[in-house]
Amino acid sequence: MRVPSISILLPVKNAASFLHACLDSIINQTESNWELIAINDHSSDHSAEILDAYAKTDHRIFTDQNKGQGIIPALQYAYQKSTGAFITRMDADDVMKPSKLASLKNDLLEQGPGHLSTGLVEYISEGQLGAGYLRYQQWLNQLSREGSNYQEIYKECVIPSPCWMVYREDFQKCGAFDSDRYPEDYDLCFRFFAAGLQCIPTRNVLHEWRDHPDRASRNDPNYLDHRFLNLKVFWFLKLHHVASRPLVLWGAGKKGKEIARLLIQNDIHFNWICNNEKKIGSNIFDIRMHPIEHIDQLNEPQLIIAVAGPKDQLGILSMLDKRQKKPMQDYYLFC
Repeated sequence: MRVPSISILLPVKNAASFLHACLDSIINQTESNWELIAINDHSSDHSAEILDAYAKTDHRIFTDQNKGQGIIPALQYAYQKSTGAFITRMDADDVMKPSKLASLKNDLLEQGPGHLSTGLVEYISEGQLGAGYLRYQQWLNQLSREGSNYQEIYKECVIPSPCWMVYREDFQKCGAFDSDRYPEDYDLCFRFFAAGLQCIPTRNVLHEWRDHPDRASRNDPNYLDHRFLNLKVFWFLKLHHVASRPLVLWGAGKKGKEIARLLIQNDIHFNWICNNEKKIGSNIFDIRMHPIEHIDQLNEPQLIIAVAGPKDQLGILSMLDKRQKKPMQDYYLFC
C-alpha cells in the first residue's frame, strides 16, 4: 500500500451545509497522494453521516469521533492518526482550489525542510462581505506574496490557518498541536515563527474562506478579542521582551487597557503614553499617563503599539521612523 505523501487534518463541527463542497474540493485535487483524517467534533447535524459516506467510497479518507471536546483535541487526534510526510489542515466549511495541495507540496520540495509553504486566500460568501474581512484578506495576501508574514505577527494571525503545509519533522519540532492555547491557529503561527520556519513567497490563490453567520470565529468564545490579546502578550514576553530595556505601552483605549492589565498581571513594569490630552497626567491602574515625548527620555525603549486607527498608525510609524526605530526590534504593532 502506498504511503500517503500529505496528511490533511480536518476537524468537523456542524458543517453539513458546506461539507460536500469541502470534501469534493479535496477529492478533486490535482495531487492524488494524500490522506484525509476527518474528526467529527460531536456534531448535532448530519456531518458524521456525510463523512462516513465519503470514507466508504474513498480509501484515502479516515473518519472518527473526537475523543475530547473542541477543535484542539480534534486536531490532536487527527495528527495522532496521520502518517504523511507533509502536514496540512483544512476547515470543513471552506474549499480548496484544485492545485492547492500540489502547489504547497512543490514549494516545500523545492525549498526543503525548515520552510513553511502558504497560499493566497479569498473570501466567499452568500451575503456581502464586510470591509474588515476584505482588508484582512488584502493585508494577509500581501504578506504572503512577499514571504514577510512574521513582520506583522502581533497585529493578527499572519498564516491562514487552513492554507499552510510543513514537513512532518518541522511540525513535530514546533510542538504540533500539543499546545492548549486558543486561538489555536494563531498560537501555531507563533510557534512556526519561534522555530524559525521560513515562509515561502507565493502568488497562487489556493484557498477559499467561507464567511457565514455560524463560523466558529464569529461565535466560539475561544476567539474573542481578549483571547487574542492574551496570546500576543504571552508570546511577546516569551520571544521579544528584553527586561533591561524600558517597556512602553502606546495607547489607552480598550485594547491598551487590556494589554496594561495583562502586563500588570505578569509583574511587568512599563511606561504608558498616549496623545489624549484628557488622559495625560492622570493615573490609570495607578500608572501615570505620559505624553508621546516621554519616549525620548528613555534609553532604547521597546514599544507596544495599541492604537488601531489606520491614520493614527501611519502618524505613529512616521514618528518612529524619524527616531530610527525598527519594527520587530524596537516596536511591535498589536492592532
